[in-house]
Amino acid sequence: MLRSLHIENMAIISSLDVDFEAGLSAITGETGAGKSVMIDALLFLLGGKPSRDMLRRGAERGMVSAVFSDVGEVCAAYLADAGFLPEAGEGELLLQRTLDQSGKTAARLNGRMISQAILRALSKYLVSIHGQNDNQLLLQETAQKEILDGIADFGGALAEYRSCYRKRAELKAREAETERDSAEKARLADILRFQIAEIDEAHLKPGEEESLLARRTKLQYAEKIAKQTAFAYHVLYGSEKASAFLLVERAAAAMTGISGVIPEAAALAERLSAMRYEIEDVANTAREYADDVEGDPTEALNRVEERLDTISKLERKYGKDISEILAFRGEAAEKLCLLDHSEEEGARLGKEIKALEEEMHLLAGSCHAARVAAANALNGKIKAELAFLDMPAVHFEIAVKSEQQLLPDGSDTVCFMIATNKGEAMMPLSRVASGGELARVTLALRSVLADRDGVGTAVFDEVDTGISGKTARKIGIKLSEIGKKTQVLCVTHAAQIASLATAHYKIAKSEREGRTVSTVSLLDSDGRIAEVARILGGISVTDTQRRAAAEMIEEGEAFR
Repeated sequence: MLRSLHIENMAIISSLDVDFEAGLSAITGETGAGKSVMIDALLFLLGGKPSRDMLRRGAERGMVSAVFSDVGEVCAAYLADAGFLPEAGEGELLLQRTLDQSGKTAARLNGRMISQAILRALSKYLVSIHGQNDNQLLLQETAQKEILDGIADFGGALAEYRSCYRKRAELKAREAETERDSAEKARLADILRFQIAEIDEAHLKPGEEESLLARRTKLQYAEKIAKQTAFAYHVLYGSEKASAFLLVERAAAAMTGISGVIPEAAALAERLSAMRYEIEDVANTAREYADDVEGDPTEALNRVEERLDTISKLERKYGKDISEILAFRGEAAEKLCLLDHSEEEGARLGKEIKALEEEMHLLAGSCHAARVAAANALNGKIKAELAFLDMPAVHFEIAVKSEQQLLPDGSDTVCFMIATNKGEAMMPLSRVASGGELARVTLALRSVLADRDGVGTAVFDEVDTGISGKTARKIGIKLSEIGKKTQVLCVTHAAQIASLATAHYKIAKSEREGRTVSTVSLLDSDGRIAEVARILGGISVTDTQRRAAAEMIEEGEAFR
C-alpha cells in the first residue's frame, strides 16, 4: 500500500507531503486546487510520460517520491527476479522519479537507478489508477481480453500457445524464403555461387592478414634490417680478432688460469662461458632476421601488397576481416543449399507448420475453455454489483467467441456485452455505455477483482462524474467495501462518497510570495463536517448543511 507521497515543484505544487492509511481515503477540494496535479504526479512517478507544463515554472528540477509497504507476493517475486528487495527488517520500497528542465527523467528504487522498463513493470504491481481515460480504455476489446485473461486459469496452456505462435511465425518466414519464384531463385543462386567462388579463389586463412602486415613492415625496412643485423653479428661473433664472443672466451680462460690461486675465479669463468653461449645465440638470431628476406625485397613487397589488396577488396564486400569473410561464405553456402533443395525444404517446413498448428488448435481450445469458465464466473458477480450500483435492469455478459483462426493469444475474441434497460438487445459496451454507466462498470469490475490482482492501492479519479444522489452514495459504499481489501484513494466531488471515507484529505490553493501553491491536509472531525457541508452547499454553507454533513458522516460509520 501507499504509505506516503512527496511532490516537489510540479505545476502549482511547490512542496506537498501526505501520509496515507489503509481503507478508503477521500481527496476533495475546489476545482483547480491541485487534485488533478497530484494524480498526474502519481502517474508520472509510476512511469507516465511527463507533459511539457508539468515542471513548476522557474524550477530546475521536480521530484515525486513515494513509500510503499506490504507489497503483494507477485510484486515481491518480481522484485526478487529483478534483484530489488526491501532493506532487511524494513519491508518498504522507496520509489523516486525526477524531471529536469530539458525533459529528462530519472527513476530510483531504494536509492538505486532503474530503467523505464523496470519502473513501468513494477508500477502495475503497486498501484492501479482508474480515471476517465482508463474508463475509455475499457471500451477496447484488447483491454477486455486482458482483464479476462488476468483471472482465467489457463494451467500453462496460454504460455505454451504463445511459444508455439512465435515458433510458427519463424517457420512461416523460412517457408516464404523457399517459395520464391524460379527466376528469382536462379538469380539469387547465381549471386551466391559467384560470392562463394570469389572467396574460395582467394584461399584465405585465419590470421593471414595480420601476418602479411607484419611482413610488409619488415620488407619496407629490409635494407636497414640487413645492415644493422650484419653489424650486430660482426661485433658479437663474426670478427676473428675482436668479436665479443672471442673476447669473452679469452676472459674466461684467464679466470680459469688463476682459479688455482683464487678459487672464486672458477665461478667467474663459468659465468663468462655462459655469456659466450648467449652471445653466440643472439648473433645467430640477428643474422636470421636478415636471412628471412629471400631474393629481391622489392619484389617480395609487391607480392605482399597484392595479397593485402585482394583481402581488402573482399573485406569491402563481405566483412571487416578474414573471419567475417569466411563466416559470410559459410552462410552463403547454407543459403545456396537451401535454394538447391528448396522444394524438399518447403515440403518439410510445411509438414512442421501443419503439425505445430494442430497442436496450437488444441491449446487454443484449452484457452477457450478457460476463458469461458472465467467469463461465466464473472458474469453473475458483475451483474450483481451493477444492480447494487443502481443498474437493476442491466444484463451483462462477457462474450467469448472462437474465430477458428490462430491469433497471438489463441483463437478467441472477447467482448463485454451489456443491455442497460429491460427488453433491449445485448450490445458491445463501447456502443451502449454512457460516462456514468461506464464508471460503474469499471467500479464493478474493480470490486470483483480487488482481491485477485495483488495490487495494494487503487486510485479512482472522479469516479462520480455524471452521477449523483443515491447512486453516488452506493458508489461510495462500494468503494468502502473495496477499501477493506485494498487501499483506495478517491478524488471526488460527491459528499455521498467523501462522507464514507476512513480518512479525508483536502487540497487547497493559496498565494505565497506572489505564486499560487497547493497544500493538502488531513481533516479532523470538524474539518470533515465543514468540507462535506461545502460540497453539499452553494455559495455559503448553512447550519442545515452542516447538520446534514454530520449525519452523512455518522451514517457512514456503518460501512467503514
